[in-house]
Amino acid sequence: MDIKNNVLETIGNTPLIKLNKVIGDIPALVLGKVETYNPGHSIKDRMALKMVEVAEAEGKILPGGTFIECTSGNTGMGIALAAAVKGYKCIFTTSDKQSKEKMDILKAVGAEVIVCPTDVRPDDPRSYYSVAEKLSQDIPNSYWCNQYDNLSNRQAHYESTGPEIWEQTNGKITHMIVGVGTGGTISGTGKYLKEQNPNIKIWGVDTYGSVFKKYHETGEFDEKEIYPYITEGIGEDILPKNVDFDLIDHFEKVTDKDGAVMARRLAREEGLLLGYSCGSALAGLIQLKDQLTKDDVVVVIFHDHGSRYVGKIYNDEWMQERGFLDRDLKVKDLIQKKTDKAFLSIDKGVTVRTALNLMKESDISQMPVTADEEIVGSITESLILNYILENPMLHTEHEVSSVMTDPFPKVSVDIALKDLNKYITKEVPAVIAVEKSGQTHVITQYDIIQAI
Repeated sequence: MDIKNNVLETIGNTPLIKLNKVIGDIPALVLGKVETYNPGHSIKDRMALKMVEVAEAEGKILPGGTFIECTSGNTGMGIALAAAVKGYKCIFTTSDKQSKEKMDILKAVGAEVIVCPTDVRPDDPRSYYSVAEKLSQDIPNSYWCNQYDNLSNRQAHYESTGPEIWEQTNGKITHMIVGVGTGGTISGTGKYLKEQNPNIKIWGVDTYGSVFKKYHETGEFDEKEIYPYITEGIGEDILPKNVDFDLIDHFEKVTDKDGAVMARRLAREEGLLLGYSCGSALAGLIQLKDQLTKDDVVVVIFHDHGSRYVGKIYNDEWMQERGFLDRDLKVKDLIQKKTDKAFLSIDKGVTVRTALNLMKESDISQMPVTADEEIVGSITESLILNYILENPMLHTEHEVSSVMTDPFPKVSVDIALKDLNKYITKEVPAVIAVEKSGQTHVITQYDIIQAI
């Protein structure tokens, strides 16, 4: 029988999944290392277990003791799983910008959670760093993991994440990109990969309001770079010891909005319900796409699961309140989201049967009719079917012009989707959207439903 002795034995060996739609025109092979398959649904399970095991081995905690950690949620979950199996207690400090779902999940696995203010300096006694350190000093037989400076963090990724990626890509990986918070993932994984092939590029994704990018490029810790941001799990106002800046080839900053919007696209276009920083990592890659070729193999590490953000980035009201989701989508936004932008039309001189076959092959229910490259009418599936049923012996000979109706209305790509109800009716199932370049698109009722 294939049996795991406990949940901790299921950590690691997460899949690489090819990204197809959301990467747009990136020429490279782009693979997602989907860490949601870990039992705690994040990559932090790897380093959390390592920190617990090293603390045990070094005698820094005794049976029945208490693990303490400052966490945005995911590391806490990993420690809590290890503590549940091994018989320890847990106290976690977190910042008030973290999602309620993260806090509730930590409580569900038996942890005590203390919420601290976000907008304070790291050395402020109210910060979640300081509160965790103070608790470890006051509580007997306790151990503060301190994932930022505990080098067991990056060691876990050197021992597991790096070798997995190397093996899964058959050593063909050329680039790795990942959001940087504590620095354990990028430094441990990056070290292993560069030992195998020094030419592999290691890219870190940072957020605006964090010090990483400027420090990496100038060596200056600039406090003017520090200001509040919404993205969870990446960026820092400190320099964790786990960040090995020498291993990182480039830092790319991504806005709060771009990270959130990209996470939603991953869910809708790839079926991957992922966390905030996962959207940031992919958005960062797309910003760097001009540096990639068709021969490159890129691995994007997707840290955690989207279930921890259902009240935030996957909530329309939350997104709209922050200006991340337009209340009035325009036709051009719909066109941008469409994966197939081809304009299909049919000449008025072809037979009705040919038109029906083309519509079936293309899986469409309506089509513009043209003559000499000008739109002169339109046909719908229901019009053709009615005609064939009424004229069963003639449809192979009659031209489309005999069944077509008026052309679909033309609209600007700048018109709001909500205003299309002036044009689209039961009798008129589509409009023709015209870009400034002259390129045309058919916008159907189904397209609108998909967009909203």
